[in-house]
Amino acid sequence: MTGSSVKMGSVPSNIRAPLVPLEIGHASYIALLDPATAFWALVAKDRLAQVLASGTLLDTFHERSADFGRELHDLRFELKPSAVYVNPTERCNLNCTYCYIPATMRRKGKDMPTEQLLEALDRLKAYFATVMPAGRKPRIIFHGAEPLMNKVALFAAIEAFGDDYVFGVQTNATLLDEVAIKFLTDHGVSIGLSLDGPAAEITDATRRTWNGKSVHNKVLTAMDRLRGYDAWSVIATCTEKNLDQLVPLVELFHARGVPTCMLNAVRCTLPGARTVRPQDDALAQHFIAAIERSHALYQETGRKLVVANFANILLAIVAPTARRLMCDISPCGGGRAFFALAADGGLFPCSEFIGLDAFNGGNLFHDSVASALASPAFAKVTGRNVDQFAPCSGCSIRHFCGSPCPAEAHEMNGDMNRIGAFCGFYEEQVRYAFRLIADGKANDFLWDGWDEGVETTLDLILQ
Repeated sequence: MTGSSVKMGSVPSNIRAPLVPLEIGHASYIALLDPATAFWALVAKDRLAQVLASGTLLDTFHERSADFGRELHDLRFELKPSAVYVNPTERCNLNCTYCYIPATMRRKGKDMPTEQLLEALDRLKAYFATVMPAGRKPRIIFHGAEPLMNKVALFAAIEAFGDDYVFGVQTNATLLDEVAIKFLTDHGVSIGLSLDGPAAEITDATRRTWNGKSVHNKVLTAMDRLRGYDAWSVIATCTEKNLDQLVPLVELFHARGVPTCMLNAVRCTLPGARTVRPQDDALAQHFIAAIERSHALYQETGRKLVVANFANILLAIVAPTARRLMCDISPCGGGRAFFALAADGGLFPCSEFIGLDAFNGGNLFHDSVASALASPAFAKVTGRNVDQFAPCSGCSIRHFCGSPCPAEAHEMNGDMNRIGAFCGFYEEQVRYAFRLIADGKANDFLWDGWDEGVETTLDLILQ
């Protein structure tokens, strides 16, 4: 499968730099980039020849290129894990069309007993003591399947290790009753929900129980109960079933006080997800419309609804080391910034690989974390490098998108050194992000305070 990578253009032959132009769809500006270091500048189109001929921009690039290259290298290859996605159960009470965990595991799988979960967190604590900076806590995100199917063990773990970890739970919200919410909020646990549509018939097209029952209203109830809590968010998975409903979905999120959401393109790791895969151009069109609607609501009300996955693309451009998510970089965060623990103790680079035995790097109850991180199973993911395979190696924005997702590329396109499902969609996000930067609007789409402690090394918007 080939991608629609942004081809690297050319600059006049007398110019001594690898800077290449990228048309961003802006009336006044064009971007110049160095694909190798992710250095960029926005230049007024009517001054492009003058800027290049003057040599000032190129001198600046040459002076700083080693620094930029070193920073990007460290971000890509020198991170140590600081988080674990813990699956305390294989089971789920929903049968979502696009789930990346095999149906047999979700329907008939096993739970991790309380004693084992406590032992697991104790073993992970010992590992993190060897790699985490002093005074910084690692993160444990209880993930799924549906983690609240094993609520007793999960709550016992949070109670026992509250001083050792920062906890989060990603849940489908169907079991998030008042008692569960009180426990989680009292313990400062971040809570992520899932909702794919503004109305039940949209949500139900891809998310429903094994018996085909709707869960839409249960999620809305949980959202109402969480309103006013700082640490919660909602994930919507974008499929062909809900694209034309993304704008009203953003309106629903904003009206219900959601602080942060994600509009994630469906991961096409397993065949079921591919049945609802949208086309790149349609996805980009509706996604950007939803982003713009979130901005209009911010202007009307003064309250932001940050779309985190798009915000991460913006940060990849304006402040690479400030990224909060590690999917949009190569190698991705799997096995580097985080890893996943399955309910049977299996260690995987990311939850997306659970159920794929070739990516099992060991078992926490028998093997060391260090040995799993160094295993051939993990190396398949941590060694994926967009500089080394086509079409990404010839794409000027490869370090702003990272060609996600390795699990998707491997299962859908047959090899780790292939693109994922949505090359064109990521291109359009990057172009749109550059347009916002050119118009001075980028901060409106980012978390308040995102730049605290971030140093501006260069401000390259050349008029």
